[in-house]
Amino acid sequence: MNRSLDDYRKPSCRTKKYNVSTLPTTSVIIVYHNEAFSTLLRTTQSVLDRSPRQVLKEIILVDDFSNRTFLKHPILDEALRNYPVHVKILRTTQREGLIRARLMGAQEATGDVLTFLDSHCECTEGWLEPLLNRIKEYRSVKAVVCPIIDVINDRTFEYQRGLEVFRGGFNWNLQFSSPIPYVDQRRRADKGEKSYRKYFEELGTYDHGMDIWGGENLELSFRIWQCGGRVEILPCSHVGHIFRKVSFPLVHNFCPYMGWQLISWTLKNLQQKYLLTNNKWQSLIKIRAL
Repeated sequence: MNRSLDDYRKPSCRTKKYNVSTLPTTSVIIVYHNEAFSTLLRTTQSVLDRSPRQVLKEIILVDDFSNRTFLKHPILDEALRNYPVHVKILRTTQREGLIRARLMGAQEATGDVLTFLDSHCECTEGWLEPLLNRIKEYRSVKAVVCPIIDVINDRTFEYQRGLEVFRGGFNWNLQFSSPIPYVDQRRRADKGEKSYRKYFEELGTYDHGMDIWGGENLELSFRIWQCGGRVEILPCSHVGHIFRKVSFPLVHNFCPYMGWQLISWTLKNLQQKYLLTNNKWQSLIKIRAL
């Protein structure tokens, strides 16, 4: 759980110095549901070991209705009791999903900056300072920053350094993708997002109506860009992530409306609205017949 890792930063990043006393503080928010005990503790331990104490205000764990005994009180609480930073454990009374659980943690946070991490991550040396420093530089510009996401093998737990130069986009299935073949980056924008709390609130925070994970990165990115902000991925910050081979669960009959079916339904509605507005009834009848 407390293992040593190589320094995966470029030499130019390793020699860069930050005035930690001038950086904003942060609350690290980690949501978990039936996470493996060792994996969750490795995540929290890496945050603790590789974050400057002056800026790490607290670690907030949100248990999204786990049913595994070792994640309940008092086992997990005792395991984290001797941490030298404040650790707060919140537990939901029903399954809320990643987004609402994150919002629950954000409401309890007291740090200047919100940092959202998954429960199966591993922070590397110097991961936090570049993120906080970039946000400090952007006091007059609204920005959200993210680390490079490296891969932790879900079978062997081998740490694999990711590429630092990439481009990404989304397809008609609403999936984030990039040219890097061995890295699933569709959630890259939310593995380690950081944002000043006020700006996060101005954007409307995460969408409270999202029941499952997987679209919050695109949805929040669109809002940031449309509201004059920017999203940056910083090559001097590396965080490892376990990409597990899982599919979306059936939640409130949502799955039949995912991807291209949802887009098709939305575009058809927009087309009908346009035709109604412009009194093009004949074309509208043809669409409804499809």
